Amino acid sequence: MPWGSLLSANPPPPATCAHGCQSRSSLLHFCFLPGPAECHPPPQSRTDPFEDTLRRLREAFHSGCTRPAAFRAEQLQALGRFLQENKQLLHDALAQDLHKSAFDSDISELIICQNEINLALKNLQAWMKDTPASTNLFTKLDSAFVRKEPFGLVLIIAPWNYPINLTLVPLVGALAAGNCVVLKPSEISQGTEKVLAEVLPRYLDQSCFAVVLGGPEETGQLLKHKFDYIFFTGSPRVGKIVMTAAAKHLTPVTLELGGKNPCYVDDDCDPQIVANRVAWFRYFNAGQTCVAPDYLLCSPEMQERLLPALQSAITRFYGNDPQSSPNLGRIINQKQFQRLRALLGCGRVAIGGQSDECDRYIAPTVLVDVQETEPVMQEEIFGPILPIMNVQGMDEAIEFINRREKPLALYAFSNSSQVVNQMLERTSSGSFGGNDGFIYMTLPSLPLGGVGHSGMGRYHGKFTFDTFSHHRACLLCPAGLEELNNIRYPPYSHSMQELVRWALGSHSCTLL
Repeated sequence: MPWGSLLSANPPPPATCAHGCQSRSSLLHFCFLPGPAECHPPPQSRTDPFEDTLRRLREAFHSGCTRPAAFRAEQLQALGRFLQENKQLLHDALAQDLHKSAFDSDISELIICQNEINLALKNLQAWMKDTPASTNLFTKLDSAFVRKEPFGLVLIIAPWNYPINLTLVPLVGALAAGNCVVLKPSEISQGTEKVLAEVLPRYLDQSCFAVVLGGPEETGQLLKHKFDYIFFTGSPRVGKIVMTAAAKHLTPVTLELGGKNPCYVDDDCDPQIVANRVAWFRYFNAGQTCVAPDYLLCSPEMQERLLPALQSAITRFYGNDPQSSPNLGRIINQKQFQRLRALLGCGRVAIGGQSDECDRYIAPTVLVDVQETEPVMQEEIFGPILPIMNVQGMDEAIEFINRREKPLALYAFSNSSQVVNQMLERTSSGSFGGNDGFIYMTLPSLPLGGVGHSGMGRYHGKFTFDTFSHHRACLLCPAGLEELNNIRYPPYSHSMQELVRWALGSHSCTLL
């Protein structure tokens, strides 16, 4: 999910210690030597600012303190109190970062996080319980089961576009699974980063949890350390960097990336229904959503019917002057604004196209006459711009989709269930929506995760708990009864070989 470019973002203002030296990481800032003249040692002699924190967390994990269900529940309850007791503070931070209204912040960030906490607390004992496994004749008297145990010290690197949701939802699963956690919020959403760094640690056990701050340089240094699991949300480009760093330690990863999410509109659709649903999901959070429809595929005839319907929906949602609407967000920073404004030059603007640099505002926009080779069709837009590409029908749309990288999400609108099912069966994507947008994101019963270029791994609800748990295969057999095992040992007579083959056959398995 390209929710910000980790390695090209502007870092927060440097912090200054009593000696006057500066650090780009306001939380993990250390003054290493006592004298002012020694505050700027050569880079090679500086102490690693993360080493002590990571050692402390790893020692806490090895002590076993995070394993009991009671401790995990306490941490989840404390995380819930953080959300409840700091609701206004979080609203203010999200308004500062993304111009989100309190209502938008609630429905897309805070409520979803609280639901994840409630679900984990309700099901924690069941999730942690050993899962019995089937046995065969050789293991009939043994106990076979799968134990879900924590990985250990995990790193969560979060994005800026939903800086509470996409930070805390993974955290819920990591805590529920019994891990110690290093949390790296995005430095781009500075208001939210400040709350997470200064307030959240007061609620969680700091021997098992830490927030680290900084820009690309600090994150690169952090990734040099060994973790037991890394969960990254961001762009495919940076995902490759994270995966390369993890490979040096053979660390497993979940990569929540993104891509260009197609949206096919069949000719038999009601254009206003499609326009209402597509406009809401495309322009929500100013289009800065990884699973938003990134471009439409439809016939020229449907395009002519869709354009007035889209204009009607945009006016209905945001008024005649969308810039003054409290329900339309802003672009996160000037760098992203300039990138998006350049994309307005692709194709022809059919709706919108206005922008205001001082306000980081880009109007809800629809582009037509777009060429596949133009930048707006080569990169994930991640803004309130919707290009329309023309195809002659479903088969051409499927061919267009399948020759590109696999997207994080794919949408199909049609009054024909056969068309929707064909789009589902003949394509591949992280998730799929038929006749609707990403409302499935509100369901913790469904996983979120990419495929191929759009990522690997999955989370939400129990899927997050499973992601942060090692599923350990266990077999406990009696210490005695050795005579029953003699059949397994050589030398093997012909009849004994046949007996062993038969005993290992699938017919001998006891299924659960």
